[in-house]
Amino acid sequence: MELFLIAIALAMDSVAVSIAGGVKYKKINLFLALKIALFFGFFQGFMPMIGFYMGNLFAGFVDDYDHFIAFFILVFLGYKMIKEAKENEFEDEVTDLKNRTLLFLAIATSIDALAVGITFSFQNVDILYAVGLIAIVTFVLCAAGVYIGKFLGGYLESKAEFLGGVILIILGFKILLDGLNLI
Repeated sequence: MELFLIAIALAMDSVAVSIAGGVKYKKINLFLALKIALFFGFFQGFMPMIGFYMGNLFAGFVDDYDHFIAFFILVFLGYKMIKEAKENEFEDEVTDLKNRTLLFLAIATSIDALAVGITFSFQNVDILYAVGLIAIVTFVLCAAGVYIGKFLGGYLESKAEFLGGVILIILGFKILLDGLNLI
């Protein structure tokens, strides 16, 4: 369940941008919606794997305080997402739906996933399962997000990113309390 919540939280940046794409491009079709979802799903899944292997390089050196590192990374990312949700104009991020633009947006929205991948290296996480779940959840939510934006407008953009931030902060505290053997 924790991994599923992380997948949802990580997807929220991409979902917000997908909603913006639907808002801005009302004539979007199924092919474009799936293309957007594929870009975001792939990078949200790929980046934690990179982070996981980066984290494994130094995980042995930080065994005694890895829960503090995971806590600070997740709380920082959650705070950042909440702050961005309050100040971003997501529609402005979606300048067009060309592959190059989608590539840059997918990379930009998945940097948080790279950091979460580092925290996975400190825990007993099946990385292939984790990245597969993150990619699938992101794909499905982004495809839905495009149509939500198309039909409901941009009302939900900032709320999606805010929810993702809250989930990451809660999970950060859970990892810290678990690492301190308090739960």
